[in-house]
Amino acid sequence: MSRRYSPRPTDLASDLPPISYVWETPNRRPRRAEWDVPDPAAPARLTQAMRAKLERIVRRAPEVMVKITGRTKSVAHLKSHLAYITRNGELDAESEQGVTLAGRSGLKDLQQRWEDDAGLDDKRRRDSSLSINIILSMPAGTDAVAVKDSARAFAIETFGYNHDYVFVQHLDDKHPHVHLTVRSLGHDGKRLNPRKADLQAWRERFAGELRLRGIAAEATPRRTRGRVRKADRGAVLAMRKRKITPDVDRLARKEVLSEVRGSRTAKHAWDELIKSSQDAIRRRYLDYAAELQRSEVAADHELARQVRQFVEDMPAVETRRNELQSQLSELASSRRRDVQDVHADGRDKTRGDEPTR
Repeated sequence: MSRRYSPRPTDLASDLPPISYVWETPNRRPRRAEWDVPDPAAPARLTQAMRAKLERIVRRAPEVMVKITGRTKSVAHLKSHLAYITRNGELDAESEQGVTLAGRSGLKDLQQRWEDDAGLDDKRRRDSSLSINIILSMPAGTDAVAVKDSARAFAIETFGYNHDYVFVQHLDDKHPHVHLTVRSLGHDGKRLNPRKADLQAWRERFAGELRLRGIAAEATPRRTRGRVRKADRGAVLAMRKRKITPDVDRLARKEVLSEVRGSRTAKHAWDELIKSSQDAIRRRYLDYAAELQRSEVAADHELARQVRQFVEDMPAVETRRNELQSQLSELASSRRRDVQDVHADGRDKTRGDEPTR
């Protein structure tokens, strides 16, 4: 019987452990994964699967990366992207049917089929995508064969029933990774339009496939690790590397500088929400630690200690605005110290010129 996943939005109580996805089968009600939200009446109750997940989190198992890198919106763009991921045909690609597509000639049939299907799709808007490009990656040192096998299994389970796709593994980078290009239009006539919950579900699935192959892997949202700031976009990082100030940085500094100069601090609702969310997440970890401490098993006591240490080591709750405020305050203090030092030097020199009595 075919299966498909349906991501469910996370709530605050589900951050530890986070909800990944639920399975749906035809004519059946969806059921949640075993390690999903515990009984609200006993929030610290741990199932065996939840305990295993908690172990991976506090012992900092390597985090998977599943990222949408872009979309192709024309046949020429698709051909260019396929040429890029296959290194102009030097690397073999693999299709959803398990067929190896070798060289440039191996991709011609796939390109032509996707092009023909796009031409027959009378509902497709001019700006809609032909394909979605995804990268699946693990930290340096991870077994490359296991990464490729896990990516293959992930693609089959996630897209194989409804979407054509092709993937290629790259080994010329220290991080073993796979480029996966999925045709947007599904066999059911619907277009692939992944949301934030889908990406988390995909991360959980990829991590699960890696663990099945003996690779320690986890897929926790950054908030469960105490990190509240989003990673900067690649374009922003590239501009900073070229010593160009991105508009997002310039505008943020201008706003914070205006607040500092006016001796006022604007209050934002999301700052309080972030803080309260982090407080709740950390309390939940400590609830789990208390539950483990009540166990009669020595291993649970050790895990409880590790959980408490994990919470203690969590970074301070700091947004990008908080960081800029700290930087500007430190800069202002540094300048005041420099001015005071200059004045002090001037007074010392004046005294040195005075005649002695």
